[in-house]
Amino acid sequence: MKQEEAFWTERYNENKTGWDIGYPSTPLKEYIDQLENKFLKILIPGAGNAYEAEYLFARGFKNVFVLDISQYPLNALKNRVPSFPEQNLLHDNFFEHEGQYDLIIEQTFFCSFEPNKKNRSDYAKKMSELVSPNGKLVGLWFCHPLDENGNRPFGGSKEEYLDYLNPYFTTKTGSHDRYGD
Repeated sequence: MKQEEAFWTERYNENKTGWDIGYPSTPLKEYIDQLENKFLKILIPGAGNAYEAEYLFARGFKNVFVLDISQYPLNALKNRVPSFPEQNLLHDNFFEHEGQYDLIIEQTFFCSFEPNKKNRSDYAKKMSELVSPNGKLVGLWFCHPLDENGNRPFGGSKEEYLDYLNPYFTTKTGSHDRYGD
């Protein structure tokens, strides 16, 4: 964990966060806007600056958990939203995390892992363990080829994502400008 934590903390310290758009992505915001149950237990793994968590919290969702391997973005969220519950900021390794959630929101987290079959299979399996029996995994996954230089975030294709997720989830997909439920 220490090597991964150091890698991501350095990215934040050096402001090498090209994936960070500075607000919740439109498809996830639209998905959140249609949620009615404010008591859902929600996890955002590999949350980065966690704009989705900030948005959820502002809309009255108080059972939102933010998980990141680096303490840096967790501190940034706490500074932006001082009333966000400290106990809901989880400085942890996703693969070691325990719990059950009604909803997991994925914002290109899959693409942060080295793109090999083991990592990607482990990701899908772990997501299935964290989602409660009637829960949902909702998210956005980068749909672009792997970077020739091996730089993060790593890409993937819709077909690849479905190959990993379908053994564990009933999947519904949408295009880049719409979301699947």
